[in-house]
Amino acid sequence: MSNLNNKKNQIRKADLFILAIGSLGSNKLRTILTILGVSIGVFSVIGVMTGLTAVKTNINEGLNFLEASVFQIKREPSMQFFGKKSNWRKRPKINPQQADQFKEAMEEEGIPVTLIANDGGERIQYKNKKTSPRVTVIGTNENYLITNKFELEYGRNLTKGDLAFNRPVVVIGKEIEQELFPIENPMGKRVLVEDDWYEVIGILKEKGERFGSSMDNIVMIPLTKFVEIHWNPWRSMQISVQAPSTIEMVATKDLAVGKMRLARGLEPEEKNDFEISSNDSAQEAFNKIAFVVSIGGLLISSIALLCSGIGIMNIMLVSVTERTREIGIRKSLGARKKDILYQFLIESVFLSEMGALLGIILGLAAGNIFAFQMNVSVMIPWGWVFTAVFSCSVIGIGFGLYPAWHAANLKPVDALRYE
Repeated sequence: MSNLNNKKNQIRKADLFILAIGSLGSNKLRTILTILGVSIGVFSVIGVMTGLTAVKTNINEGLNFLEASVFQIKREPSMQFFGKKSNWRKRPKINPQQADQFKEAMEEEGIPVTLIANDGGERIQYKNKKTSPRVTVIGTNENYLITNKFELEYGRNLTKGDLAFNRPVVVIGKEIEQELFPIENPMGKRVLVEDDWYEVIGILKEKGERFGSSMDNIVMIPLTKFVEIHWNPWRSMQISVQAPSTIEMVATKDLAVGKMRLARGLEPEEKNDFEISSNDSAQEAFNKIAFVVSIGGLLISSIALLCSGIGIMNIMLVSVTERTREIGIRKSLGARKKDILYQFLIESVFLSEMGALLGIILGLAAGNIFAFQMNVSVMIPWGWVFTAVFSCSVIGIGFGLYPAWHAANLKPVDALRYE
């Protein structure tokens, strides 16, 4: 008979949930403010992680313009996030003579080398048509297409003869062809590049964007012509080296270091005054900075969520105080301790999870707006989303447990007398 009475006194879980939501709805402003407090912490971590995922995707896609077996040699690091810049600012520039000596030495070993110098923000003119000042003029050699994964649509590439005889010839990108030659065949036409006339000998296939910048608004001229007209002591040559395969990358890098040291005239005891970088090293450098940003975002979010948890506990204690007579009436009518406990825990977890949901939505929206600006598809860092939901569940239970326990252990007589 007692078991039958206990079953009658039991409250269904669905009814507990309805009671909990109804209690929260009776004070909408307090509920909304509590949810917003939780959402701020979740928003910060989801927004940061979504943005970082977008940046990482953009960098990986951008680095794909290089062959996996290509590495670069420069005076300065390709990416530098820590340390003093003076460590490399005092290094002498890589001049054309050193670059040529290095190229010849590497090509004797059968390894192709690309030498690069460039000017950005230039205009190209054909008759009365001009491009906008966004064109990059690249002084280079015959290996540029190989090391940078470009292809010719038609025409021909730069040749060793073009460099040897310093010919005024140019290979143009697809955007420039479309802008200057919408209805004409550009082959053999003369265009004005930085106040000098060049004959168009080739058109590059469409390449797309890299790091948000078009790869189709470039022109290639012989490096010797670029050096003759535009070189100055403040410039430094960039070098790309094509290893025979990814397996031979390490051996090729070691060989390149030795040849570059000879070209730079370094003594055995002197340190390298140049940097070697590749896709892997650039990704590794980004991963380091991304890790630091992730830890920082996680700490800030943890502090915000801790404060939100304290806020939830405070709100729930206030709610218990306000509903003391209600608790006393329910207990006098047969409500069990665990029913009261579950109801208040449901309220606490609901506040926390609704804050998580709002924070996730806002964080994903903000992060993907940033991703859209970088031409990256929608990003959802699922691992961090699940972490946010789990963390908010722990916060809801952890900070709601004491108020729920306090409510469940109120004595019916004392609760009924409470004013």
